[in-house]
Amino acid sequence: MRVFARNYVWQGLSASRMTTRFVAGAAIAGLFVAACSKKSTTAPTTAGPLATITLTPTPVNLPAGATQQFTAVGKDANSNVVVISPTWTVVASGGTVNATGLFTAGATGGTFTNTVMATSGAITATATVTVNVVANSHGPTAVSLGSAANYVILAKSAISNVPTSVITGDLGLSPAAASFITGFALNLPAGGAASTAAQVTGSVFASDYAVPTPATLTTAITAMQTAYTDAAGRTTPNYTELGAGAIGGLTLPAGLYKWSNTVTIASDVTLSGSATDVWIFQIAGGITQAAATHVILTGGALASNVFWQAASGVNIGLGSHIEGQIMSQTAIVLSTGASANGRLMAQTAVTLAGNTVVKH
Repeated sequence: MRVFARNYVWQGLSASRMTTRFVAGAAIAGLFVAACSKKSTTAPTTAGPLATITLTPTPVNLPAGATQQFTAVGKDANSNVVVISPTWTVVASGGTVNATGLFTAGATGGTFTNTVMATSGAITATATVTVNVVANSHGPTAVSLGSAANYVILAKSAISNVPTSVITGDLGLSPAAASFITGFALNLPAGGAASTAAQVTGSVFASDYAVPTPATLTTAITAMQTAYTDAAGRTTPNYTELGAGAIGGLTLPAGLYKWSNTVTIASDVTLSGSATDVWIFQIAGGITQAAATHVILTGGALASNVFWQAASGVNIGLGSHIEGQIMSQTAIVLSTGASANGRLMAQTAVTLAGNTVVKH
């Protein structure tokens, strides 16, 4: 509100009368300002009767035996949220659903249209599920590691360790020098092409060791990068954006899996298949595995046939275990007590802290 000052001439009034009139006028003005500045209040909106239910996500694509949590949101005719406790059912086969909307895919493949249903009163909503069963298939062709397969840990910029780790297999670092391999107490003979360490059952190689090590490592690093490109470039995935990247609790058959962001492992995940089955995980982000979780192989599946290709960092949590060949375009970090069966291949650094890593 704008207040305009004006000049008044007071004539023929005593000082007391002038004071009285001024005080009265000020009081009236104050009441006017208070009335103008008083904020209006609006009663909170009360939702009307339930008009619609929205079910998410839909559609979803799941391997046989995998799970998906569905969410139902109710709204009235004015799109105000209505609190509901829906009844969950499966109406067109494809799997089962529990009382909280957790769906478990069955063993029969196919697209089950509008099969997961949430019901509240007379209002319903449905979601479509596709269940994938790869019959008589061993997944994609395995990724060839070339000479990179000779190493259990292979990196370009650094390999660091907080003792005591237990490493089975050779370590390789190039183009960085041996001074960037820390925490192992390396023993290099004079003019030697490889060093040894009490924590390593195998040999340790660096780019500044004697010939033929520099050239051998250059070839291995090139092979590592070629393998990464191969895994990242595979087409026609069997599963895309499975679980939006949250794969904890799932049992995964052999196949090519693709995600556009980070994959998280918040609870145990099982890879179920035979000794000839292959898993390739194409991950445009990184991998984050929570503490005390495990990647488990069943049915004869082999770590040598599991390939994790991650465009960003890989972080294996405290006391966790992972199986397979980990190929990161950046860094791989194992937290204290974590373990891995397979290989750690990083295009920057590998960081260890009291870990067990065995080449498979």
